[in-house]
Formats: sequence, C-alpha cells, structure tokens
Amino acid sequence: MLVGGQFVRSESGRYIQVADPMSLGGTKENVPWASRKDVRDAVVVARGAWEGWSGRTAYNRGQILYRLAEMLEARQGELARALERGGLDASRAATETAAAIDRVVSYAGWADKYQSLFSSLNPVAGPHFNFTVPESMGVVGVVSPARPALLGLLGAVLPIITAGNTVVVLASEEDPRTALVLGEALATSDLPGGVINVLTGRAAELLPHLAKHMEVAALDLHGVTPELARKAEEAAIVNVKRVRTRSIDEAAWFDADGATSPRWIERFVEMKTIWHPSGA
Repeated sequence: MLVGGQFVRSESGRYIQVADPMSLGGTKENVPWASRKDVRDAVVVARGAWEGWSGRTAYNRGQILYRLAEMLEARQGELARALERGGLDASRAATETAAAIDRVVSYAGWADKYQSLFSSLNPVAGPHFNFTVPESMGVVGVVSPARPALLGLLGAVLPIITAGNTVVVLASEEDPRTALVLGEALATSDLPGGVINVLTGRAAELLPHLAKHMEVAALDLHGVTPELARKAEEAAIVNVKRVRTRSIDEAAWFDADGATSPRWIERFVEMKTIWHPSGA
C-alpha cells in the first residue's frame, strides 16, 4: 500500500489473494489487507502533508499534476496490463488508461482556474470590501468505485487534491492491484508524499474507522451499499464531516465533460469570507 510516499505492508499481516483471469493463467497474488491501524496511520500522514500541499501556489499544484500525467503516460502499457489482469480485455484497458491520463491533464489545468469561478466580490452596505474565496478543507476519505478501477480512483481523487486537500483512498476491491501499480507512478512523481495515500482491503471494515476519525474533514463514497453509507454518515456526525455518496454509472466516468466539471472541485472546498475596510 502507499502511505506517505512509501510502500507498506498491513500492520496486521493479513492479505487478500487476487487471481488473474484464466485466459492469463489464473495466477494468484497477495495484496495487503489494511487494518484500522493502517487507516489511522494513513490519516496522520495525510494530515501532516496537508499544510505543505495547500500552501503551495495553485500554479505549482497544476505543474505537479501535469508531471504526474507524464509519469502515467510513461507507464501506460504497465497500467493497461494491470487492468487486463483485473479482468478487462485489451481494448477496454487501453481506453481506460488513456482516459485516466487525460483526466489528470484536465485537473492540472483547473488547478489555478477554479478559484476565479467560485470567488466573488460581495456588495455590502458601509465602507468595506467583502470577498468570498475557496480554500481547502483538510483530509478527505474516499472509497473509490469498483469499476473503472483506474479511472474511477483518479477521477474521485483528482478534484479533491486539486483544491489543496490530501486524501486517504480505499482502492477498488474488484481490482486492487491496478491501484498499487498506480501507486508506483505516484511515488516516483513530484507529488509530495502523503498527498494521496492508497489502502487496499474491505471498505465495509475500514470505512467506519475512517468516518469517525476526528482528523478527517469529509468523505466521498462511490458505489457503497446504502447500509454502509448510513453507518458512515452516522459515524461522521462526531465532527460534522461533509459526506458525499454517489453511485455513478461506469460509462459516466468516461464522459470527459461531465467528469471534469469544476463542480467536482467545489464539493470539497470551504468558502471563506473576508471583510476589509475601504477607507472613507
């Protein structure tokens, strides 16, 4: 798993066996099975990375994301093979990989532009200027969709980190290996360690611990069951987390216009209003 830019095993020593399709030999591999302590460790690392990441200029965050897209493009074949081992045919795997790279480029472009859309100069009575500007929230917990495993994970995480937040993401249970291959690109890119932390395991076991953690500011849940979503919402009450629960059709993730809207970024920013005296 990827935590703080480093690859770690689960502290519990547990693992999940994931098999290749029979057409590729049916070979089984062990994937770490995260525990609640792994969740806590990842949140601590993400919280520590938040101040540095949010303190960077928006332009610099965009540069780093664009560099990540270049890293993914260099590993395009490896990512596509991982998706094939996860059950996709070669054509669908290539299509998803290309769409994932394009998604990173899109959010790299939004990094220094969404502020102009959401900021405002507010009319007020009296000798004051009144501005409203977006700022990051902190650590966001994400449950990525089962499919598409690569595009879904990046599509969920990118708008959150574009706004200056950091992320602890639970990877797809259907294809966790692709998330770990993606982690290799994240670890060798210019993205600071701790901005994206990838855990593998069972969402039903890990999400309640993520939801009640006091350092987690918001949750973005994709494709979870109504019962699990309810448990997460109840646990999130403890510090009034913002909870978004969505079940997006797999095909909708490939909609470049709908899935790269700045409204995805807006879901995970806070709006700060500033008053300043204007003189006479």
